[in-house]
Amino acid sequence: MCSGRIDLEFIIRSFLKGQDGVFIGGCNLGECNYVTHGNFDALANTYICKKLLEHIGLNPERLRINFMSGADGNLLAEYTDDFTKTVREIGPIGKSEGMDIKKVKFKLEAVRKLIPYIRLVERERLRIPLKSKQTYTEFFESSEFNRLFNELIVDKLAICQIMMLLREKSLSAGEISEILGLNPSEVSRHLDVSARQGLVRFDKSHDLIIAA
Repeated sequence: MCSGRIDLEFIIRSFLKGQDGVFIGGCNLGECNYVTHGNFDALANTYICKKLLEHIGLNPERLRINFMSGADGNLLAEYTDDFTKTVREIGPIGKSEGMDIKKVKFKLEAVRKLIPYIRLVERERLRIPLKSKQTYTEFFESSEFNRLFNELIVDKLAICQIMMLLREKSLSAGEISEILGLNPSEVSRHLDVSARQGLVRFDKSHDLIIAA
């Protein structure tokens, strides 16, 4: 299977099912068997997913991609052995990050729910026309990518987490702030946006926010 078929959802689902690390192996960049050069799509998805993991508090080194030819069995063994060693050193998912498994799954589930939107963002705003390792590395390790990530994804992810909480039960803004570790002003801003979109309503008599 082409590495370009490795969707973000596959990666996130792996972590949701309790995997401590995910390794992706692809053909050498520039040597794709298909005109789509799907291995560059896999590289872009890996950069985006590592950024998502870092944002929600998980070690991005739990995800790795390496490229090799079909004849490089020795390289595959070397890469997977090294990755296995790294994951063992990091430890079980959530443990070294100071999160219990319930919190880890909550954050990962919020990312999973946002994936259709992230796919659209990747196509519309994060797609690089020139397919070379250098251009991909320069872009995805740049301040411009960080700016776009914060502008396009961070707020959407926070709102997704808020909606997940409110679908379980009604909460006050203060409770949401405490649970998610967000600044109260950030929570208020997200709630205002959600209210304008018809996602939540305010019960002022009980100081609660209710999912619409």
